[in-house]
Amino acid sequence: MKSSTQTILAHTNIPRHIAVIMDGNGRWAKKRFMPRVMGHKKGLNALENMVKRCAGLGVQYLTVFAFSTENWRRPEEEVSFLMGLFLQALQKQVAALHDNNMRLRVIGDRSRFSAEIRRGIEAAEALTEGNSGFTLSIAADYGGRWDMLQAANKLAAEGEAITEEGMMRHLMLGDAPEPDLFIRTGGEKRISNFLLWQLAYAELYFTDTLWPDFDDAAIDAAIGSFQTRERRFGRTSEQLPPEQQRG
Repeated sequence: MKSSTQTILAHTNIPRHIAVIMDGNGRWAKKRFMPRVMGHKKGLNALENMVKRCAGLGVQYLTVFAFSTENWRRPEEEVSFLMGLFLQALQKQVAALHDNNMRLRVIGDRSRFSAEIRRGIEAAEALTEGNSGFTLSIAADYGGRWDMLQAANKLAAEGEAITEEGMMRHLMLGDAPEPDLFIRTGGEKRISNFLLWQLAYAELYFTDTLWPDFDDAAIDAAIGSFQTRERRFGRTSEQLPPEQQRG
């Protein structure tokens, strides 16, 4: 895929690729005097809805941060629940994705997952591999620095010079367009080690809305914000075609 630092990406009114940090599940539950795990359950429903909404609007790729390399530091009970919820989603939701011509992929270091989860991932990816309508990527045990290191190590093992083209080829999302829009819910304004290479020219959108409450109206607001941005890729506003100039 083309790199935003080497070429000017084509203008699109609807983001081709949206990346999301789904933040605020625990706080959503706490506000309702529920266990944190109930927020994660509700968050899964929000993800299912976002997949439908994005696909319906013409978004081609959605990548969500489900579990970071740093999330292993959370309480053991919560980590165990998240692993169980992940497995449940793989077993129960993949058929719906497949029926709708959607592809599922999981990006990240799988070595710390149980054998059962690894088998579930492999089965889900194999089932949906040939689908072309929409791609949902789940970042699990993923970190942006880890992603760049594993790509560089692969290049070194092949005896290749470390170049931008080579790095892109070995990154987890090397065959997907770079995200046009990055969304983080929950009020925090950080990228938190997510897709550090790929977000170089993404439009950033932060919202106080907690992830379980991120509904169709919230999705539309984020895309609406994207549509007001000038995507210059180093150029001046005057160099843009008139229809791409804002304000």
